[in-house]
Amino acid sequence: MTIDISEEAGVRYLHFGSSWIQGAMRIARPFALELEYTREMMLPLLLHGDDWPRKVLLVGLGAASVTKFLYRYRPQAKLTVIEIEPRVEAAARQFFKLPDDPARVDIRHGDGADFMIESRRRYDLILVDGFDADARTGRLDTLPFYHDCRARLADDGLLCVNLLSRRKDFGKSVKRIEEAFEGHAIAFPSCDSGNAIAMAAIGVPPAPTLDELKAAARHLKAETGLNLLPVLTRLAQSRHLAGGVLHL
Repeated sequence: MTIDISEEAGVRYLHFGSSWIQGAMRIARPFALELEYTREMMLPLLLHGDDWPRKVLLVGLGAASVTKFLYRYRPQAKLTVIEIEPRVEAAARQFFKLPDDPARVDIRHGDGADFMIESRRRYDLILVDGFDADARTGRLDTLPFYHDCRARLADDGLLCVNLLSRRKDFGKSVKRIEEAFEGHAIAFPSCDSGNAIAMAAIGVPPAPTLDELKAAARHLKAETGLNLLPVLTRLAQSRHLAGGVLHL
């Protein structure tokens, strides 16, 4: 796999030997989330208070955008990152300002599916964003993998997965997540990039009202600069907010 770095209009991009963007960072704001789908992956933060999450598992490092955001704005969180390609970590450190703080950011090289099977730890938040140069997910989009993710979640934990809505099997991906989580899962309406975010919960999932979500989004924006209100507007147009309550 070839790792390439490009820059345009103040934004640095990560590529795996193609024009496909694997990550991005606005050089003047290295801890901000430049790509829309990475911002959408922070929607779980609206379902809990500022002291959540404490234990986070990220499958796929990329340009470390989500890792850096959580590192900066959730200082109580310990982050475990599983990245199959060591050179991606090297690129993230050299070009994308990945923090060098082993006490809080534990980078491990290996297959995310294998780690999910072998690990016995439980996490408040699991984020899955793993693709190869041809946008293939391999074992990271299978029913056994999603079952393993569920087993690794704390009782109030949430799973968030980046999916490609333009793939022919996108609907099958969502159904696999729904099956693994007994229906407690949603897929957000796709953003312009063709990414779509799926979120799933175990136990009794949160059921916040739209007004509560908007209040949480305004608070998050004030604290971090991240504006999730446009995401809520799109979500409100979907069946997942029927009756003004988020049904997960």
